[in-house]
Amino acid sequence: MPEKYSVTMDKFVESLKLSVVYAPKDIKELVIVNNDINRPGLQLTGFYTYFNVEKVQICGNTEFAYLDDLEPEDRKSAIFKLFSYKFPAMVLTTGHQAFPEMLDAARVYEIPIFATNLDTSEFMAQSIAFLNLNLAQRITRHGVLIEIYGEGVLIVGESGVGKSETAIELVKRGHRLVADDAVEIKRVSAISLVGSSPDNIRHFIELRGIGIVNARRLFGMGAVKLTEHIDLVVKLEPWDPERVYDRMGVDSEYTTILGVNVPSMTIPVKPGRNLAVILEVAAMNNRQKKMGYNAAQELLSKLGLEMEGNETYQNWTDF
Repeated sequence: MPEKYSVTMDKFVESLKLSVVYAPKDIKELVIVNNDINRPGLQLTGFYTYFNVEKVQICGNTEFAYLDDLEPEDRKSAIFKLFSYKFPAMVLTTGHQAFPEMLDAARVYEIPIFATNLDTSEFMAQSIAFLNLNLAQRITRHGVLIEIYGEGVLIVGESGVGKSETAIELVKRGHRLVADDAVEIKRVSAISLVGSSPDNIRHFIELRGIGIVNARRLFGMGAVKLTEHIDLVVKLEPWDPERVYDRMGVDSEYTTILGVNVPSMTIPVKPGRNLAVILEVAAMNNRQKKMGYNAAQELLSKLGLEMEGNETYQNWTDF
């Protein structure tokens, strides 16, 4: 069963710039564990089947118009029944003011109420994006994450293969470091991964023979970045003369992380190879492939060769 994560209510309020209408206690002690939200229109009419009490509730124009049309006793009954399910919080959008019955119910059931001037749809989009990021499934991988020409490249490999040295060279060439040694990876959607560094080692790089350096202080603020999407995984490994490495790049390889397939490649390391330049080319080539262009396929097409499994590839590499 996947591990459940939580985010404190104060981060939710601060990030979405909410005003506090009522809070039963310090909102730092309150948490949200569900990355979805709910508009309780059906619940206010009395339908509670499939009602998830872990979701933050949003009241906008529709909910307020419905409640405003009810008789005072009916409105009080509907609001108190909703609040009796003890959901994490209620957010009032579009600048609406809380009904007195809402404040009474919030005090009885100790549920915080917040408000925003944003339209309901805009607030929902922002809140879901925030919760998806902060409550995402996550793992920590040994490696280096660096942004190269706008592509997030995760460099992995055995300890001592040259990941950090390559990262330093890339930073000197104008690219930005996200994480060294430990990369926290979050699955923010079914097709997207975001990597970052643990707070306690952020911006630090270990270089054997030199020690620990702070990339931000050494190279400036433009040399670092807090988070980055992972677009490519590059595995560095010592050159093995017995192994046949991919020379064409026709077939795409993938690495699965948290159920998301990420394009990947293996780059052999030996003296004389400029890994920083190779990774720059790999990042640009990966971007071209995402835009629909594959140089190997174009070359084979110009040579009048058709892709038929490994046969064409083998014939080409024998030239």
